[in-house]
Amino acid sequence: MGIILWLIVGGVIGWLASIIMRTDAQQGIFLNIIVGIIGAFLGGLIISGGSINNQPLNVTSFLVSLLGAVILLAIVNLVRRGRVR
Repeated sequence: MGIILWLIVGGVIGWLASIIMRTDAQQGIFLNIIVGIIGAFLGGLIISGGSINNQPLNVTSFLVSLLGAVILLAIVNLVRRGRVR
């Protein structure tokens, strides 16, 4: 059941981050899930100094994951285009 929750929450986080970064038309559901999961890990490393996987799913961990996904998309845009959108 845990992996299904990771996929669902990762998809939602990746989708919201792609809307914020205006890359939603370029991504499909699989890329949204990948961005959400990697963004959650990245946000956990940046904000809490470790993985947020140890914390329960609450508003704080959701926002940290969303912030990590937005940062990940900004880095990808910077590398791909040479600037952040």
